[in-house]
Amino acid sequence: MTTPLYYVNAEPHMGSAYTTIAADVVARFQRLRGRRVTFVTGTDEHGEKIALAASAKGQAPKQHCDGVVAAFQELWRLLDISYDSFIRTTDAKHEAVVRAMLEQVWQRGDIYKANYEGWYCVGCEQYKDDGEMAPGNICPLHRTPCQERKEENYFFALSKYQRQIEELIEGDASFVQPAARRNEVLGWVREGLRDFSISRAAVAWGIPIPREPGQTVYVWFDALFGYASALLQDDEAPNAEALAAVGWPADVHLVGKDILRFHAVYWPGMLLAAGLPLPRRVFAHGFLTKDGLKMGKSLGNVLEPGPLVRAYGSDAVRLFFTKEVLFGQDGDFSEQRFRDTVNASLANSVGNLANRALNLLHKNCAAALPAAAADVPVDNPLRAYAAAQVEAAAAAYDGLALHEAVEAALAVAARGNLYMAKTEPWTAYKKGSDADKAAAGLNLVAVLEAARIVAVLLSPVTPRFAARMYDALGFEADAFNSLRWVDAAWGALPAGQDFPKPVPLFARIEGDTFVSEAAPAKALATAAT
Repeated sequence: MTTPLYYVNAEPHMGSAYTTIAADVVARFQRLRGRRVTFVTGTDEHGEKIALAASAKGQAPKQHCDGVVAAFQELWRLLDISYDSFIRTTDAKHEAVVRAMLEQVWQRGDIYKANYEGWYCVGCEQYKDDGEMAPGNICPLHRTPCQERKEENYFFALSKYQRQIEELIEGDASFVQPAARRNEVLGWVREGLRDFSISRAAVAWGIPIPREPGQTVYVWFDALFGYASALLQDDEAPNAEALAAVGWPADVHLVGKDILRFHAVYWPGMLLAAGLPLPRRVFAHGFLTKDGLKMGKSLGNVLEPGPLVRAYGSDAVRLFFTKEVLFGQDGDFSEQRFRDTVNASLANSVGNLANRALNLLHKNCAAALPAAAADVPVDNPLRAYAAAQVEAAAAAYDGLALHEAVEAALAVAARGNLYMAKTEPWTAYKKGSDADKAAAGLNLVAVLEAARIVAVLLSPVTPRFAARMYDALGFEADAFNSLRWVDAAWGALPAGQDFPKPVPLFARIEGDTFVSEAAPAKALATAAT
């Protein structure tokens, strides 16, 4: 599974972090299921835009790339991203794969040379048709004028694969998701696929075309093969046999909807021409806005992921973007809503549930569990409800409905709080009989077992919080580190297990200092008009 290879013309933004958080959640869940996972991320480092960014800083392109790559890797560390392979398109093994695949396509007769004249957007690294530009030959994405260019390039015969790509998308409803994006891709394909330029004569910063070193490989033909090169060791042959041996093809590419065409149309054609199997699924998520506005430097409302993580911690950031942004749709960030969501979910609901039960047992049962979770009757309503939500969460994670998986986990916590309010174990400890106290103890164990199950269900999203929950319940670190999805089944808490003195599992976010200041009034007024 992969994220995009992020372009390093600038440091990582919240959109990059969002995609990578989602990918990490999926990877962690699949590992819990016992599946072999290779989670690939990395950086796309060639092209004119990067050369210009480096020049503006007085740096060589590679020096510029090294600095931005370090920023990406530091952000992934802060966000607890558990990638297995980080590929850079400047890596020697990647360049070897690109050259080998290019030669494969060439030998198939799918590359030819022709003149090209058109409008070129440096920001997109792409030629634009009249229908793709705003009046005045403006790129609608970058809001900058496209440049008129004429040069002799090498072209890939994408049109040759029209029928195969159309049949792929029509015949496999799961290949492009969600459904709205699939319909969009079908529209593009049915308009008729056109060959596209895969070289640049005017761009020096790139992989040289082996048969004509005066031209360099187009960044998308270069970067997409990074998903394959990431799987290889430096000394492995860059061919289909070696890639198959290390797990190709990808089960899922997670991408933003702005780069869906490259992944759902161009990429299948390239793979067919190179003789490589196609990925099984391309899932495109939406865009992020802030306080209802598109983010941009001109508005002064760009959301920087680094300061957000440093202020609130990785679990808080991961939870908000997984729970509050429906994966596949556009989503909005408001720092007040962020705080409210995190407080309600981790501090008030799950954390409070565990702490109340642990404090009662710490006071009345000598800091040890008075019964085993397995002793809770099978028909106990909390036990039955938890089992149903475990199944719902698994189906949601598998279907990339990540917000539904979080909601299933939080529903167990909410039901646990209701169960505790209904059974009132504190009353039994104050004035009940020994039998009442024993029943209260068993009810508290049921509550804590529910909290433990919530920790398992949330562990792909909030791994640090889940680990603290296991520690609070008295488990050794190895128990959490070796966690599997089957551990979400009822019955893990043993009778007599000691637990440490309870402490809050998640401190409420308080204070009036906000990391992301609201956009200036002038910028907001401009946006409104």
